[in-house]
Amino acid sequence: MHEFDLIKNYFSKISKKNKSALNLNDDVFFDKKKGIIISVDTYNINTHFFNFKYPDLVIKKILRSSISDLICKGVKPKFYFISASGNKKTFSKNNLYKISKSLKSEQNKFNIVLCGGDTTFSNKLSFTITSLGYSNKIIYRNKAKLNDDIYVTGNLGDSYLGLKLLSNKMNIKKKDKLFFINKYYKPELPLNLTKHLLKFANSSIDISDGLIGDLSKMINRQKLSFHLFENKIPVSKNLSDLIKNQRLNKINLISNGDDYQILFTANVNKARIIKKTSKATGIKITKIGKIVTGNDRSLIFDEKGKQIQAKSKGYIHQF
Repeated sequence: MHEFDLIKNYFSKISKKNKSALNLNDDVFFDKKKGIIISVDTYNINTHFFNFKYPDLVIKKILRSSISDLICKGVKPKFYFISASGNKKTFSKNNLYKISKSLKSEQNKFNIVLCGGDTTFSNKLSFTITSLGYSNKIIYRNKAKLNDDIYVTGNLGDSYLGLKLLSNKMNIKKKDKLFFINKYYKPELPLNLTKHLLKFANSSIDISDGLIGDLSKMINRQKLSFHLFENKIPVSKNLSDLIKNQRLNKINLISNGDDYQILFTANVNKARIIKKTSKATGIKITKIGKIVTGNDRSLIFDEKGKQIQAKSKGYIHQF
């Protein structure tokens, strides 16, 4: 069963009276009157992170992943709670020290504070992080408009390549290998964009499961489609060089997630302010496509205008 079928069939009805639940179709809870935004995420070993060889890096990755749910809504995260299940091996004194040290470093970097959580014994390692922020406004899903431009922050694909390298599915130069693995564990979040995003974004989502899959989620209850342009989708110089040298498929590399960049749509008349904001914040923002009528199919075009297919539509939670 697909994750959205599970939610629709078993949980949507019992949350219907609660407007703050946003029909269980967004990544956050938003109490508009009290100005509270909450996000909850669970991370399991071998599914959401490769292994626990580097607990200090794993905890950075999952914390950043969690707070990105708020950041893409135009909200600065303020507090977080962390619950963990593990055993004596995964929660050894050495590992716990590394985790604590990393959390302290992340708190300083993102100006967030640990407020509580829970710990339980289990031979299956997992973490659940609840992130909380304050705002009277957010950017929703399903608010894209016909003819909106589609934008993305940062670069895509580096994290997925890092995962492939950790899985020993590729072999490249050590210097490049370290670059991509670092991007996998420590995605660069566009935190400074939060205060600007509400000025121009109509709809938004963070890229966790892959560009195409998350773009589809962002407009999933609207009679709209999208057109993307492959040559406009931003990748790092390291990845660009690798694509050329090893003849890799760009679309598949950027469609597998773990980027945690902001994907948003905006009216065409917002192009100027977006460009100005990008320059002022130093955050790369790239226009990659267009929202079109639902009568058209969602398509990807190469630089010659030819339609291309993506083998992967991103990570799908199946039950």
